[in-house]
Amino acid sequence: MAAVGSGGSPAAAGPGVVSAGMLEPGTTTAAHRRLKYISLAVLVVQNASLILSIRYARTLPGDRFFATTAVVMAEVLKGLTCLLLLFAQKRGNVKHLVLFLHEAVLVQYVDTLKLAVPSLIYTLQNNLQYVAISNLPAATFQVTYQLKILTTALFSVLMLNRSLSRLQWASLLLLFTGVAIVQAQQAGGGSPRPLDQNPGAGLAAVVASCLSSGFAGVYFEKILKGSSGSVWLRNLQLGLFGTALGLVGLWWAEGTAVAHRGFFFGYTPAVWGVVLNQAFGGLLVAVVVKYADNILKGFATSLSIVLSTVASIRLFGFHVDPLFALGAGLVIGAVYLYSLPRGAAKAIASASASTSGPCTHQQPPGQPPPPQLSSHRGDVSTEPFLPKSVLVAHQGEGFLAAGIEDAGLASLSLLALVQPGPNALISTGGGGG
Repeated sequence: MAAVGSGGSPAAAGPGVVSAGMLEPGTTTAAHRRLKYISLAVLVVQNASLILSIRYARTLPGDRFFATTAVVMAEVLKGLTCLLLLFAQKRGNVKHLVLFLHEAVLVQYVDTLKLAVPSLIYTLQNNLQYVAISNLPAATFQVTYQLKILTTALFSVLMLNRSLSRLQWASLLLLFTGVAIVQAQQAGGGSPRPLDQNPGAGLAAVVASCLSSGFAGVYFEKILKGSSGSVWLRNLQLGLFGTALGLVGLWWAEGTAVAHRGFFFGYTPAVWGVVLNQAFGGLLVAVVVKYADNILKGFATSLSIVLSTVASIRLFGFHVDPLFALGAGLVIGAVYLYSLPRGAAKAIASASASTSGPCTHQQPPGQPPPPQLSSHRGDVSTEPFLPKSVLVAHQGEGFLAAGIEDAGLASLSLLALVQPGPNALISTGGGGG
């Protein structure tokens, strides 16, 4: 069976290998379009299902599981999965894997310790998500949690000296306004809520989670600049730190209760579904995210909000009133505007000017010709508004995904699951949507 190469010339592809350049343009375009639709579906389902499943598991009658144990289990499964992927990259050679991990984790201990801070933040964030979703309706949480776009943008300005355009600031203001309206609706008692839920505590938890998400994403971009480690290695290191820190948090918050009732107290199939979604959902998103551009990611976020709202009506009796609909609509619009390519407005203006009639411009003697706009992804004309740190914040929390172009993280490829080489490494030339 012929394999499809990821690039290079037909001569370099080798016998029995079909390079991407040898395929018909129509075939390549159709395949890419299908991959984009698949990535859209994965992003929407993962974003919505995790929130809905946590809400469902936390509101079921009966014994309630300890959220800290679920966080630890997700970190353990994530670390084991990345370890197996690294084992596959080493062709099943245990000796090579051990030597690789010794070199990458122990010898290069400075790079390993760099991940301790974001791992601590992600562990805290995952616990805060349980607190927030336990006290807020799923749809309200989904809308409010988009504040992580605002916090990530602000941290990018403060820590990375990024500049924001007027449209960016306007979309962030729109985002904040929409979230404020939704919270006003929640505070006004727009929907009936159980007596054991505290919307104030839920709001505080989601705001703290958004702050930690924004800081962690920008911190990654700052400390991993020029890094050359495998994406799966970085996730394994995150899993090791996350497991250790999660156990510390478990002991501090619920240690006595867990010791008395057991680590897996209250675990049901629904709880295991939450744990598996947290552990594998983010890794799955990391694989497919290379096929989704920023507009598609923004569209996926919008669809996730709609899907969460519809499912909340069906599963939890959530009531949508005009105030919530207005706030959610503003948030969806803000996410879309923030995801637009930088050159979109200029392209529209250029198109409008070209329709008004031909225009001639005489170049002064001795002056170089004006630069031409390029459709290349890395060109400044199509550089997305969305900071690279925000792309990571959109993925599963605690997962190192493709998308930090300035940090040198390459877009992930399915080939990275089974073969070593450039596709399995973080390279300074890669960039995810």
